[in-house]
Amino acid sequence: MNTLIARKLIAEQFPEYARLPITSVEKQGHDNLTYRLGEHMLIRMPTAAEYALKVPKEQGLLPKLAKRLSVSIPAPIKMGKPSTDYPYPFSIYKWLPGKSIHLLTLTDQEKEQLAFDLATFLKELQGITDVEGPEPGQHNGWRGDHVSVYDSGARKQITELANFIDAPRALALWVQACATKWDKKPVWIHGDFAIGNILMDRGKLSAVIDFGGTAVGDPACDLVIAWTYLSGKAREIFISTMDMDPNTCLRARAWALWKATFELCQIPDKHSPGAEVQKWFIDEVING
Repeated sequence: MNTLIARKLIAEQFPEYARLPITSVEKQGHDNLTYRLGEHMLIRMPTAAEYALKVPKEQGLLPKLAKRLSVSIPAPIKMGKPSTDYPYPFSIYKWLPGKSIHLLTLTDQEKEQLAFDLATFLKELQGITDVEGPEPGQHNGWRGDHVSVYDSGARKQITELANFIDAPRALALWVQACATKWDKKPVWIHGDFAIGNILMDRGKLSAVIDFGGTAVGDPACDLVIAWTYLSGKAREIFISTMDMDPNTCLRARAWALWKATFELCQIPDKHSPGAEVQKWFIDEVING
């Protein structure tokens, strides 16, 4: 897919924007391709049918959530329809200033401030009680469901990686986490609270994007960033500010373990730089 298809979709469905330039963003994601539309908008195009399920959900929910959050989130402008050139619905959003933190190198002090700001954002999101949201399911990869929804996959992955990770400790962590559960009222989750979806502008958190995984459920999946990005004092600040019970943090580590073992299994060379990153994640969650 390239800008030619995006340009044709805009010309056919939103001719009022047809003269605006369309350019690819600096780093494309996996679930969606993103193109800047003029100076103040972007086009977000799902790459597969399961990701397209999120489009109408975001269109309906984001304006309601935005009113209750102090950090910017995507603002839908238009929703496009499938066509003969592109089979899925797509969105036009307001362009939000900032840069994804996976494209930035932060100082320890900046990470510590970011850790506090991220936790504050999640607490605000979890505190929303007057907006009805969807339960976890296929539409969001079961984020917010109990982590044991991936039990068979996690066990298989850990066994497959026995020569590359501390499999006994990984399995023990997984089993221990699956024995716990969220025993409070379900809360709003982002669902994909990862570094590619967090924007900073002039050294400060400026926006959180990609709410396709949002739902109402167990918040554990939103805490994984504590082990996949934050470390040291920044991790301590995040966990302290979130003020979650130990079992929820344990399930968060299990979510991170499931995803890292899944990713590592997909990498043929288990000693490549990409594999080493996933092994680092696994070590971090195992060691707590």
